[in-house]
Amino acid sequence: MSRQNSELVNSKFWICLRGMEVYLQRKRVFLLLVSWIWLPLAVLGGTGNNTGNATTPLSSSSRPKVVNIGALFTANSVIGWSAEPALVAAINDVNSDSSILRGTKLNLIFQDTNCSGFVGTVDALQLMEKEVVAAIGPQSSGIAHVISHVMNELQVPLLSFATDPTLSSLQYSYFLRTVPNDHFQMYAIADVVDYFGWKEVIAIFVDDDNGRNGISVLGDALAKKRAKLTYKAAFSPGASGSEIDDLLVSVNLMEARVFVVHVNPDTGLSIFSKAKNLGMMVSGYVWIATDWLPSFLDSSDSVNPETMDLIQGVVALRHHTADSDQKKMFASRWKNFKDVETRSFNSYALYAYDTIWLLARALDLFFKDGGKVTFSDDPRLRDTNGSALHLSSMQVFDQGQKLFQILIGMNFTGLTGQIQFDPEKNLVHSAYDVLNIGGTGLRTVGYWSNYSGLSVVTPEVLYSKPPNTSTSTQHLYNVIWPGETVTRPRGWVFPHNGKPLRIAVPYRVTFKEFVHKDKGPSGVKGYCIDVFEAAIDLLPYAVPHIYILYGDGKRNPSFKNLVNDVTTNKYDAAVGDVTITTNRTRIVDFTQPYMESGLVVIAPIKELKSSPWAFLQPFTLQMWCVTGVFFLFVGTVVWILEHRHNPEFRGSPRQQLVTVFWFSFSTMFFAHRENTMSTLGRLVLIFWLFVVLIINSSYTASLTSILTVRQLSSGIQGIDSLIATGEPIGVQDGSFAYNYLIEELGVLESRIRILKTEDEYTSALEKGPQGGGVAGIVDELPYVELFLSNSKCVFRTVGQEFTKGGWGFAFQRDSPLAVDLSTAILQLSENGELQRIHDKWLSKNGCSSQNNQSDDTQLSLKSFWGLFLICAVACFLALIAFFCRVYCQFRRYDPEPEDHEISEPESIRPSRRTLRSVSFKDLITFVDRRESEIKDILKRKSIDSKRHQGQSSDGQPSSPV
Repeated sequence: MSRQNSELVNSKFWICLRGMEVYLQRKRVFLLLVSWIWLPLAVLGGTGNNTGNATTPLSSSSRPKVVNIGALFTANSVIGWSAEPALVAAINDVNSDSSILRGTKLNLIFQDTNCSGFVGTVDALQLMEKEVVAAIGPQSSGIAHVISHVMNELQVPLLSFATDPTLSSLQYSYFLRTVPNDHFQMYAIADVVDYFGWKEVIAIFVDDDNGRNGISVLGDALAKKRAKLTYKAAFSPGASGSEIDDLLVSVNLMEARVFVVHVNPDTGLSIFSKAKNLGMMVSGYVWIATDWLPSFLDSSDSVNPETMDLIQGVVALRHHTADSDQKKMFASRWKNFKDVETRSFNSYALYAYDTIWLLARALDLFFKDGGKVTFSDDPRLRDTNGSALHLSSMQVFDQGQKLFQILIGMNFTGLTGQIQFDPEKNLVHSAYDVLNIGGTGLRTVGYWSNYSGLSVVTPEVLYSKPPNTSTSTQHLYNVIWPGETVTRPRGWVFPHNGKPLRIAVPYRVTFKEFVHKDKGPSGVKGYCIDVFEAAIDLLPYAVPHIYILYGDGKRNPSFKNLVNDVTTNKYDAAVGDVTITTNRTRIVDFTQPYMESGLVVIAPIKELKSSPWAFLQPFTLQMWCVTGVFFLFVGTVVWILEHRHNPEFRGSPRQQLVTVFWFSFSTMFFAHRENTMSTLGRLVLIFWLFVVLIINSSYTASLTSILTVRQLSSGIQGIDSLIATGEPIGVQDGSFAYNYLIEELGVLESRIRILKTEDEYTSALEKGPQGGGVAGIVDELPYVELFLSNSKCVFRTVGQEFTKGGWGFAFQRDSPLAVDLSTAILQLSENGELQRIHDKWLSKNGCSSQNNQSDDTQLSLKSFWGLFLICAVACFLALIAFFCRVYCQFRRYDPEPEDHEISEPESIRPSRRTLRSVSFKDLITFVDRRESEIKDILKRKSIDSKRHQGQSSDGQPSSPV
């Protein structure tokens, strides 16, 4: 059909061109007659108007007096009403400004395209016969696509107002867009959709080049935000009211409630009129309009209140133009412009005015650089015989490439802001006002720019800062939505076509408490079903659904295949004990986990019999050895510190050795009879008794646990030891543990045994690997807890959970129901309903998750080394203080007999002491003496020393000769 339509359009096009050829031939005859009369007069009178034609070349020092500029607009349109007066005003301003173009006048040739693609294209081709150096427009994308090919051949720059994103400068080398590209507008809409958290959008658009191509870009932009276009509702440009009614009825039956309307401003209001009649402009709906709606409202003198009532709550985008004195002055002059249809104007008037000045500035540089406006014939417009074709009146602008390069390099500030182009020949700063229609006017709720995304700050302020499009910086003011509500619409509902949600439920054979077949109305029952129904009841809307059993009921189904069937749209969701894994989250959306789950190991266990040496089990061998050494060490230290003071620590060597041992070990029971008399001894004893108290308390508690708690043991300590045994491992039928063991842990597939029932669980564990069973079973914690409870706790889990995960409900990708149900599950958890459902189905006598082994109850040195360290430091400090004191006393002590008859002079005595060697025996003897004896000796020596000093002062000899 598309080929037939293309051929039909081409045939009409060439028929029109043939008609034009007849018209042009008649026109040439008339012009030939006129030229025979006018040309001689022009030569003789020297009054020829040099337009820069190839037959009248310009000198390098002169400029043409007139330069033709074409304009292609639909005069009777919203854009045309604003653009045409602005173009004329800009031409007048340029021509009256002596600082630019310097004598060259711009001649604007306005061509009305009449809102018709075919006729507009023909009119555009006629414009190309008038030797224009540039063309402004058209506003129609369809005409722009055709005329851009002609511009490429004629090398005439096209300054287009068409916003179609597919109009690329790569394809059309003379195409330059002087208004924002719809590519950026669609990304702005995608950011708005993402900001409010919507995931599904329906596009309503006119099925023309501009509509189709713009919506295509919108789909790409939404995909980058993990949203999507669920439906493209297109209607023909001349669609009747009934066709639009049918279209809106069809989209209203869908679940998405976010509508993007991308139409032309002349007929777009009919969409909202029909939507209001259908009850689609009420609370719960979201309407986003592209720039066509503000263009219509801005260019209207006054908007009918009935019209404003149609669009209450609509969010729309408008081209953002910077506020400036130039813009205010332009607005004040608007009503004085020629051919003004309305007293208001839209943004296209500003862009039209700036486009003329852009071209004027570029032409000024063009002429300064020696550019010439000359045209030449294109040989390709003649047939092989050299005769002229019907397009031969069109001529090539010889230096069009030079002018175009100057245009794309321009940089100045106009009414709309900075006029500069990026490498793709788009305006560098594409920005939009985000508007909210309410009451009788428009309210700005924020801005969007390709530089910084959504913001409540004007883009001009952000241009001076580094670009930042992070989520945390995206802001908008509150929006009043349809229905006069400020609550953000959910953006979707269940479709009203009566089709319920198809929910797949695993047809389980084992652990039926979680989900199983039932004879009731729903057909299924269990813990998972109750959680899902409770969450559905919390939603503020009805969710019709049916349960479909998945599997044959003879063995557990494959959960991997179940999730894949949801992905392929065979089912809308999967409800049951579906584990959330990384691979599954890539293809479906899960809700918030409603039960924690992780893989654990079940192993057979045996009870440890009591041993006659159980009293040694509280401490490890290392702990016993260190404790014994410290008893002897502390006893020795106390003996050293007390020996000189305390008579209880004196006696024969045998008696003292017994005292050390007795005192050391009697402190364990605080039964020591010896009293400490020295300060250092008491200090050490305080620290040691504190250590003994802690050791005794810990020993008592540990021994009590060992003798009163049943001790269980297993040869498997966890997943690592289970894998290391090389023996068979059991897994539940249908569980993801099968693939996990093989792919993640590298277990050989030949070692894995599939267990289909709980009886097989029990039999495999009881037989063990030697009897054809398994060494252990790897399964998820909820199943394991239920199995252990059903098996009267004969088995135990060993080791820790080696994966962390949970169970959730699976939905198709980007399903909004997954988000709402996640919130509902959190509410169930907070209000206690989730625990109540758990207790209803799964609350039984639980088993301890870990086996208590004797080695685990033993206390090691690492629990007490801090106490021992403190005690050892106290002992060493006391010994250092003791020996320092003894050393000071020994220096003052004289081992000579005290009754020495002949006293030597005091001056000679020190020299004898230094010459005399002190034996180790003397030192030991000194240390062994009582403290009281040492003090008495030192006291007497001090008195004698004072007496001798007194006699020496009286002049008498201190000793007889």
